[in-house]
Amino acid sequence: MTAMFIHYMAPIMFGSLVIFLLLGYPVAFSLAANGLLFAFIGIELGLFRPDFMQALPDRVYGVMNNDTLLAIPFFTFMGLVLERSGMAEDLLETIGQLFGSIRGGIAYAVVFVGALLAATTGVVAASVISMGLISLPIMLRYGYDRRVATGIIAASGTLAQIIPPSLVLIVMADQLGRSVGDMYEGAFIPGIVLSLLYAGYIFLVTVFAPQAAPGLPLEAQTLREPETARHPLIMPLAAISAAGAAYLFAVHLDLFDWSLPAFAKIGLSKIVMQGFWFVILLAVLFRPFIGVIRTLTMSLYIVVVLSTAVGILAMSFTDVKGGADYVVLTMSVTVGLSFVIAVLNKVTRLNLLSKLAEQVVFVMVPPLGLIFLVLGTIFIGVATPTEGGAMGAAGAVILALMKGRLTFDLTRQATEATAKLSAFVVMILVGARVFSLTFYGVDGHRWVEELLVSLPGGQIGFLIFVNAFVFVLAFFLDFFELAFIVIPLLGPPAEKLGIDLIWFGVILGVNMQTSFMHPPFGFALFYLRSVAPKESYIDRVSGKRMEPVTTGQIYWGSVPFVLIQLIMVGLVITFPAMVMHYKGAASTVDPSKVQIDLPQMDAPPLDFGPPKF
Repeated sequence: MTAMFIHYMAPIMFGSLVIFLLLGYPVAFSLAANGLLFAFIGIELGLFRPDFMQALPDRVYGVMNNDTLLAIPFFTFMGLVLERSGMAEDLLETIGQLFGSIRGGIAYAVVFVGALLAATTGVVAASVISMGLISLPIMLRYGYDRRVATGIIAASGTLAQIIPPSLVLIVMADQLGRSVGDMYEGAFIPGIVLSLLYAGYIFLVTVFAPQAAPGLPLEAQTLREPETARHPLIMPLAAISAAGAAYLFAVHLDLFDWSLPAFAKIGLSKIVMQGFWFVILLAVLFRPFIGVIRTLTMSLYIVVVLSTAVGILAMSFTDVKGGADYVVLTMSVTVGLSFVIAVLNKVTRLNLLSKLAEQVVFVMVPPLGLIFLVLGTIFIGVATPTEGGAMGAAGAVILALMKGRLTFDLTRQATEATAKLSAFVVMILVGARVFSLTFYGVDGHRWVEELLVSLPGGQIGFLIFVNAFVFVLAFFLDFFELAFIVIPLLGPPAEKLGIDLIWFGVILGVNMQTSFMHPPFGFALFYLRSVAPKESYIDRVSGKRMEPVTTGQIYWGSVPFVLIQLIMVGLVITFPAMVMHYKGAASTVDPSKVQIDLPQMDAPPLDFGPPKF
């Protein structure tokens, strides 16, 4: 019995930890107590060397000395200041007016604002609570299905976990021993794609169940102007915009090159094929552009197109040709030019922009500017993630001050909440260090590595098993617990199998996002439950009695989005280029054809005579 216990010490230790957690003990203390308990048992059985415990103070000090973890309080403070200064409220109100006239418009606004809040706050609780307080009453007032409304709010709030500057990506990079900047850059495009999948789900809802997501009635569109009516320029503008987008999209995918030098060299058959692909892309993009133009005011659409064209033109003079760097930097130029146009319009009173267009530009610029200040400086290598977080925190304070909403009470609340969350993370990390020291001391890492590396199917078999394992654990553990307990055990086997750890980390990040949405323990569902109406109430605008939102409706509303997140895991595995662009453009030089020509040099004659003095 003793020999069997010694042989299976590592799995018994891991199973005991799970039991501790299921019994409800705090995670940090469960980790530390479990580690110390099995360390003493291992010493008694001769399996664990006592001098291993001398490394414990160094490991704890290493946590306190880790500069990377400083980004956590910075980004947390930034997010809390922005959330409490009313930025989320302004965004939701304005973007809701922008999209409100179409079916599902408020839901699209929630997805859009959720992605923006994720890229500026990085805190799931702040995003979910803000959108729950502001958007949920409006969606219920105008007849949204409760499952659709609660599901889209909770899911959009969880985008803060995968879109940089996510806190869990910082922890993930630290546990995998990789750069936080690379992890941010790798996760940027998957986060945007996941937002588009959420919007795609809302589109399907509006097609097959239009009564579940109606548009705002005319009386609720307070910023509506005659300009938003049908305009004769819609069709030609849509055609021009779709043609430009089709060309850029095809060139980016290397479908064709219609530059003059290349056009002169290609034959008729290739010209026909290029034209065929161009027509296909144009047909696909034409109708979405019509929908976009009908949604926006004409003046806002012209400003967006003009600014985007200038941004793309400006980026053509740089060495950045793709990936997250290109998106963020192009967006920064676009936002800057839009802001300049809006300011000139307001100062000169030319009335080039409608009231809605001007409001959208002024509301959108602060968060987008903060995104560049944080992510742009990180991506182009000007700042480290910790320095980017510090600039983001300072920028959030400045924005709140400019809005006249920076008060002592707001600062105190944000500081206290930041201290609590930072202490929570550090205490879990200290407990995880104690647990991992004992786990490694009893050769647990070798047991996990041998188990996972020997799975059938190689890399794919490993990824399928690991994602299924993490998905099941996410029912019981939140993302911090998963990151500190499971990720250190999975990283070495993944590296041994030749899996890129940034790609692996992003896959697990998307998977662990489901921990927020799993009924019945999803934290996003708890946050939304705390602000959703539990009893019937009288709506302050319509005067109607509104029924409460039940917990069952919140749970059922989350199920489609959990499935979408799992689909996203499959997409990241199938298309690794969404993440691997963080390495930059591949070299176009063929090493086998490299030839080095050295000039012929006549060697001077050798003189072996006696030295001359």
